[in-house]
Amino acid sequence: MHYKGLSGTTPEQLLLPVLEIARLASKEILNIYNSDFQVENKADNSPLTAADMAAHTTICTALMELTPDVPILSEESAGLPYETRKAWDTYWLVDPLDGTKEFIKRNGEFTVNIALINNNEPILGVVHVPVTDVGYYASVDTTAYMQSGEDSPVEIKTRQASAHSLTVAGSRSHANEIQQRFFKALGPDTETINRGSSLKFCLIAQGRVDVYGRFGPTSEWDTAAAHCVVRQAGGEVTDLTLQPLRYNTKDSILNPQFLVMGDPSFDWDKYLEEAGA
Repeated sequence: MHYKGLSGTTPEQLLLPVLEIARLASKEILNIYNSDFQVENKADNSPLTAADMAAHTTICTALMELTPDVPILSEESAGLPYETRKAWDTYWLVDPLDGTKEFIKRNGEFTVNIALINNNEPILGVVHVPVTDVGYYASVDTTAYMQSGEDSPVEIKTRQASAHSLTVAGSRSHANEIQQRFFKALGPDTETINRGSSLKFCLIAQGRVDVYGRFGPTSEWDTAAAHCVVRQAGGEVTDLTLQPLRYNTKDSILNPQFLVMGDPSFDWDKYLEEAGA
């Protein structure tokens, strides 16, 4: 398939160069993580560090060199009007530092997220964990992979869900009442694993967790890269009507509430109903 702006390059051919870009951004982040950094507040009162901006600059500069004709939407360059964005068939969607709250807490649970969107769907996704140097990546023409440092990449797959032994991912910094009701609906024997940032998606892609429900606000750059990884590993990311998340379809860049599932054939709907979600 031909993708506008890629000059005949396939998403698969871009995967390793983009993983390297994410690693470069991770090095910039770690330089600041290991220093006495300052925290500011953005206009919406969310925290911002020098690491966010350093990673943003590194990623955008490198992507512009890699694919000069593909526009970029990054969390730290947000504000582009939909009138401009809606003309984009293909574009990069970037969260230079997903999990700023986890970064500030110094718990290591933050990631670099780079996605390539085409016709409102993620066709490439790279998630890199700076502290552990672990990368998760996939494209529409590959399976999903996990790579630790310089080790050889390994294929990752989601697992089949069983109502008798479910494991659910919880949000480290964004738990709420609906999430608690969802956990309760899944049953008393359900195991919970809490993680920050897009690491929850990665646990599902690895087959370690069955489901993650997000019942609060997120932005499109929070989900797109890991969405691609989960989907190519055999799972799916949907809204609460179980329709796949789509990108760049409206003025707001906020996602609806969503579900990340490792086994799309499992009856997740009944648990959502029980939770009143």
